[in-house]
Amino acid sequence: MQIRLGLVPTIVVSSPEMAQLFLKTHDLVFASRPCTQATKYMNYRRKGIVFTEYGSYWRDIRKLCSLELLTNSKIETFRPMRKEEVGNLVEVLKGAADAQKAVCLSEMVEKVVEDMMFRMIFGFKDGRFRFKPIITEMLELVGAFNVGDYVPFLSPFDVQGMVPRMKAASKKYDELLEKIIEEHMEDAKEQHGKVRDFIHLMLSLMESDSMKGVQFGKDNIKAIILDVLGAGLDTSGNAVNWAFPELLRNPKVMKKVQEELKDVVGMDRMVEETDLPKLNYLNMVIKETMRLHPVAPLLVPHESVEDITINGYFIPKKSRVLVNVWAIGRDPNVWSEDAEKFNPDRFVDVDVDTHGRDFQLIPFGSGRRICPGMNLGLLMVQLVLAQILHCFTWELPDGANSCDLDMTEKFALTMSRASRLHCVPSYRLSL
Repeated sequence: MQIRLGLVPTIVVSSPEMAQLFLKTHDLVFASRPCTQATKYMNYRRKGIVFTEYGSYWRDIRKLCSLELLTNSKIETFRPMRKEEVGNLVEVLKGAADAQKAVCLSEMVEKVVEDMMFRMIFGFKDGRFRFKPIITEMLELVGAFNVGDYVPFLSPFDVQGMVPRMKAASKKYDELLEKIIEEHMEDAKEQHGKVRDFIHLMLSLMESDSMKGVQFGKDNIKAIILDVLGAGLDTSGNAVNWAFPELLRNPKVMKKVQEELKDVVGMDRMVEETDLPKLNYLNMVIKETMRLHPVAPLLVPHESVEDITINGYFIPKKSRVLVNVWAIGRDPNVWSEDAEKFNPDRFVDVDVDTHGRDFQLIPFGSGRRICPGMNLGLLMVQLVLAQILHCFTWELPDGANSCDLDMTEKFALTMSRASRLHCVPSYRLSL
C-alpha cells in the first residue's frame, strides 16, 4: 500500500512476499533510515546504529557491534551476572509464594531485564542514576507522531512543542552518561584496561588499531548505548509480558511448557542457559508470542536511497517504508484460519525461525538493518520466561478468570500490553 503522510511518500508492506522484496531483494535500496527531529536532538545527530543513515559510518559501527560488542562470546562473559539477577527475581517471588501474596509480574519482569541490561552496559544497577525514566521519555518522543517530520516547512515552528522535551531529555541523558564514562575512564586506568562491561569495552576500542580511520569518540559511545538500552529494555520485557498472559489464558500450553522444563531440567535445580537450546516447546511459545505480539509492530522505518520501480510501482528516493509485521503475523492467508489464536503447536515440524530468513515471522527485521542485538534479546526472553515457569505455578488473584484478562495493546514505536499483570506464585521445585 502506498500513501502520503504529509509530504513524505510512504509504503506500508503487509505481506511476506513484499517484505522479502523490500528487505532482501532490494535491501540495499531501502537500507537507510529517515532523519527525524527526535534522532537529530536525541541520538547525537544519528551517531548510533539503529537510526543512522546507511553509509560508510553505519557500516563501521555495525561491524563494531557485530564483531566486538554483541558477539556470542561477549554475551557469554556476562552469563554469571544474568544468572545472579534471575536468581534474585526467584528469591523475591519465593517470598511472595510463602506469603501467598500477589505480585505485579509485569513490573518484576521489567525490573530484572533492566537490572541485567544496566549491569552489562554500566557494571551496576540503576539505583544511583535513575536512567529508566529518561530512557522511557526518549523512547516515547522517538515513537510519537511529529508533524514536522512529515511537513518539513513546519519543522522550525515545532507546532506540537516537542523540541524542548527532546532537548531536556537529551541534556539529562548526556550529563549522566558523561559522568559515568569519566568514572569508567578513571577505573580503566586503575584496573590497567580490564574490560568489565560494555562501556569499558568501547573505551578500549577508542584506542585500538581496529578503529583507526573510524569516527569513534564519546558521543558515538553515548549514542550506541542509547540504542542498546532503548532496544533491550523495551523488547525483552515486553515479549515476556505478552507471553505470560497468553499462557495463563491457555493453561494446556502452560502445562506443556512446564512438563518440558521438568523433563529437561528436573525439579531439583533452576534453569541454566545451557538448557535453553533443548527447550523446543518453550521456543515455540516465544515464536508464537512474537507472531501475535511483535514488540515493534512496524519495525523501525526504512528509507529509500534512490528511485526504484517495484512490481510496476514507482517509488521515489527518500520514500519511507513501514513493514507491518503485526499484520503479517495475523494474516490468515499465511497462518491459516486460526491466525488470531495463540497456538505454539503450529510450529511443530515447521522450520521457521525469528532470525530474518522467514518473512512470515520477522519480529527483529531482516537484511542489513536486522536488529544487531537480536541474540541477546532472545536469550533474555528465554531465560526469564523459562525460569519463572519452571520455579513456580501461577494463578490469578481473587479467583479471577484468565479468559477475562485484558489483552489491549498500547501502540507506540514498541507495542506493550496496556494493563499490568498481577499473579500469585506457588513454588514448585524441590530445591
